[in-house]
Amino acid sequence: RQTKRNIRYLLLLLLTQITLLRQRKHIINVPDHKEIAIDLSNTLKNIPVRRRKEKSNEMARYAYAPLSVDESGRKRKSGPSSDADGRVHERMPMCAGACVLLAIVYVLSRTGSEHAAALGGGPKCDLATVDMGELRKSALAKSPPHIIECAAATAGDSQDACHLPRDERYESIGQKGATLWMTGCSGAGKTTIATALEDKLVKLYGAHTYRLDGDNIRTGLNRDLGFTQSDREESVRRVGEMATLFSDAGIITLVGLISPYRGDRDAVRKRHEDQGIPFYEVFLDVPVDELKKRDPKGQYARVESGELKHFTCIDDPYEEPLHAEITLKTHELKIEESVDLLFKRLQRDGILDGAPKLNPPGLPNPDGDLAVDLHVPSHLREERTAEAETLPKVLITDVDLNWLQVVGEGWAAPLRGFMREGALLETIHFNSMLVDPFNITANGKKHERKTDFTEFTETQPPVRVSMSVPITLSCTEYTKAAIERSGKRAVALVTQMGKTVAILRDPEIYENRKEEIVTRMFGAIDPGHPYIKMMYAGGDYLIGGEVELLDRIKYNDGLDKWRKTSAELMEEFKSKGADAVYAFQTRNPTHAGHAYLMKSAGEDLQKQGFKKPVLWLSPLGGWTKSDDVPLDVRVKQHEEVLRAGTSHPGGLDPATTVMAIWPSPMVYAGPTEVQFHAKSRRSAGAGYFVVGRDPAGLKGSMDAVAHRDDDLYNGDHGRYVLQMSPGIGGMKMLSFTKVVYDIRDNTMKVPDDSRPDDFISISGTKMRALAAQGAVPCPERNIPTDLLEANCVPKGFMVPDGWKGVVDYYQNAEDTERWVPWSRPRVEPLYSSKTSYTGVFGLTSFELKHKTHKSLWHDIPMIPQGEEDYVVNLVVEIPMYVTAKMEAYKSEPGNPIKQDQNKDGSPRYYTYGTPFFNYGFIPQTWEDPSVKSVEGNGGDNDPLDVMEIGSGPISMGSTTPCRVLGSLELIDEGETDHKVICIALTDPDQARIRSMYDLERIKPGTVDRLVHWLKYYKTSDGKGANRLASETPTTQHEAMQIIQDTHKRWNMLCDGETVNSYGFWLEGVECQGQE
Repeated sequence: RQTKRNIRYLLLLLLTQITLLRQRKHIINVPDHKEIAIDLSNTLKNIPVRRRKEKSNEMARYAYAPLSVDESGRKRKSGPSSDADGRVHERMPMCAGACVLLAIVYVLSRTGSEHAAALGGGPKCDLATVDMGELRKSALAKSPPHIIECAAATAGDSQDACHLPRDERYESIGQKGATLWMTGCSGAGKTTIATALEDKLVKLYGAHTYRLDGDNIRTGLNRDLGFTQSDREESVRRVGEMATLFSDAGIITLVGLISPYRGDRDAVRKRHEDQGIPFYEVFLDVPVDELKKRDPKGQYARVESGELKHFTCIDDPYEEPLHAEITLKTHELKIEESVDLLFKRLQRDGILDGAPKLNPPGLPNPDGDLAVDLHVPSHLREERTAEAETLPKVLITDVDLNWLQVVGEGWAAPLRGFMREGALLETIHFNSMLVDPFNITANGKKHERKTDFTEFTETQPPVRVSMSVPITLSCTEYTKAAIERSGKRAVALVTQMGKTVAILRDPEIYENRKEEIVTRMFGAIDPGHPYIKMMYAGGDYLIGGEVELLDRIKYNDGLDKWRKTSAELMEEFKSKGADAVYAFQTRNPTHAGHAYLMKSAGEDLQKQGFKKPVLWLSPLGGWTKSDDVPLDVRVKQHEEVLRAGTSHPGGLDPATTVMAIWPSPMVYAGPTEVQFHAKSRRSAGAGYFVVGRDPAGLKGSMDAVAHRDDDLYNGDHGRYVLQMSPGIGGMKMLSFTKVVYDIRDNTMKVPDDSRPDDFISISGTKMRALAAQGAVPCPERNIPTDLLEANCVPKGFMVPDGWKGVVDYYQNAEDTERWVPWSRPRVEPLYSSKTSYTGVFGLTSFELKHKTHKSLWHDIPMIPQGEEDYVVNLVVEIPMYVTAKMEAYKSEPGNPIKQDQNKDGSPRYYTYGTPFFNYGFIPQTWEDPSVKSVEGNGGDNDPLDVMEIGSGPISMGSTTPCRVLGSLELIDEGETDHKVICIALTDPDQARIRSMYDLERIKPGTVDRLVHWLKYYKTSDGKGANRLASETPTTQHEAMQIIQDTHKRWNMLCDGETVNSYGFWLEGVECQGQE
């Protein structure tokens, strides 16, 4: 019977094989010569062939795993002689297989009873005696560590080769995967805390999170497992594998298993580490006595009664973790506190962000997740500087220089230059920008290309970053034409003092729609607003493009040591071991109330679990309105605050404080601007921003449509808008309230309503008034309620040496050049070695005189000795590229070269563009107002002006022989103002340029540029265009005749033939001291 059973069994196997072959439709000949018709060979030929992954950025190609069959022998050779051989070769394996099966049947039919017993006729196998744990271990030991199904991995590569790259996956979904493995005894709170954490991550932060625990695992995946040690081990292994896959997919996986054996947990940890996936072992460390009190499921009571045996942590072992990443003593913590600790760890390690972590744990990535540093590498600096000399020049004001520093040092990340039109539109309409920092949607360079209004990508960039303030660069028609005429794809950015500081690539020039930008940015109509006035004074065009800084921007004002790039500041935070950074922006001196708020913010962060929060004391360094406290006064006062440390209520601990100037200008745009203040601090690692009432606000001017001389913005709106700002990300706001002075303990704090008479309010207005009066410290006891009348300040209000500096400023505020109001470069002028100067270049104190000549106007000869015809001396007032309007002062002793002034007394600068000529005058000449032109216009009462059109700057105050080429006659406000055109004899082109004809031949377009400049250079200041008597220059001869005539009038002035009714200083030696 047993033999027959075996034969039937093997016949069934044979029939099964034949059925499978029939289904595969392969042609075979069986012994009875019946033919089963199919074509497996064609099927095999159509199976895709695997290819090794090409070394490219494309995703790996997928293919089926290859069958272990060599198909080459099945291909029929051509020709009649090979058909039979091929057919035999094709059928032989199947015939051989059938014979083998029949042989097996025969052998088994002859076997003895011992074999029959082995196949089922003997004693039955008792499954209860089988050790399933050992069988699993044996099976796992025999199976390969990696079952390769990835075509690109056959050469030994990781299976990741055939998956979406992990970094791209994480960047796309906006988070990283990680496993939090919560282990501990039953009742320790694993499920409770995991559920609460899942709830917070999903609902409040939209994080992809999933929880694995006994409830959802044992109903499916581990349904076949019990509670033996081997089954527990297998349960941990299976859940560990599942957690690895979940986390690899970018899911934050919360596992809640007792998992009592350390070796099993370590194996799961190693699996994660081998895959490069973050793994956190979370040990819920609760004493057993506490667990017995909790006993949520009544299990400990059942153990005590003897009903339950082998209960982990009681009569079965639990091996505590030796190196858990996180330990929670849940009996000492509220559920919310435990959840918060886990959440902050994920946040600190960057798990909640998809981008790679750039900064130390706890400090956020810059906006856009890419660090921006646009300084040219040192080894390329010389090459780039030389390139800049060949490019068209674009004038940047000192405020533009502030913005250039903001962009170049990464404070406006991810912006890499002045805004193109598309970036500007997103900024003014959405207060944010959409970016694709890792090119996930092929929008990676969207804001670095010229704006295209006709073509759009299929999907939007995936990341929204905060960007509320337009960062733009305006230019005039003059500059626009110069760029377009040059044919270059880059421009050089030149400061008001003529220094080339950066290159802007691939410029995009577009219309400066001032009204639209202003109204959307400020949300108010106030023509008298100081920043709005500057915006309306800008050029009619904007230039967008990416920038390269040729060198570090320095201001040489004694404060550069406090100017740190975002990268340098990050290194300082690292050195202090910061796990959180909170920024406090200042536009005023810091008193004890500010110090109280800053200290309180740090204490709050420590309560949240941060070990070393660091304060960033962040004085605003860019442009501010004229009545704000100067930058140097604030910074020096802050130095005293740090020097005082914790010894004074108004001091700050230097061990936990970093001071660094933030370079941005103020724009006074209220709620719109404060969003940029906060976002920008992220670039250096600040995750928290302290914000008070009415940030970035000011009073409306008398030109405002509404709120004249009143707060332009509601004081509460700024911090509310800041919390709701699009793109602000995970940055948190620390709001503060008003604090007052407590006369009981001489500190500032939040008032106690139960003792109102003990508190004194010291507003900013009162502080300024006290400082202006030179208030001294009040008596330690009996502090008067009317501080202004007593002219004293409580000793705990401000650190004493800091108060002295504030008093000094307010009592000497009118001495404007003594202070540094904001970050403006102090530059050494390019001046002749035969001259000397006093004062500050670019300010009204500047004055340059000749060392040997008594007068620059009178004592330098008009014609250089021994030179050819048509050569005169040029005294340079303004070197090429410099826009500071310098001129010889006719009425002052020595006729020095000084900074010209506007009607309000401020320094005057050209604003139309960067001058492409050296500007000066011919000594011993004078355009007499009494001499009338054909049109009836008198001279402009100055020496004869000269525009030298050579190839580079000439030193201020130098005397340079210059070949006259011609002249233009400017009609300026009813006066004749001749402009002589010449080329210096030191210029490399002077030998080739001997006339106006040569000038146009060697430097085509120069005359048109000169004419355009003279007609329109005042229009950028809101004035009308000038007029020329003729736009065709005179000849050399005609120009020399003008020079001779003005020289004659100068002689008459010196000789007294013409009455000096203008108060000119005429005591130069060559003027014979006559008036």
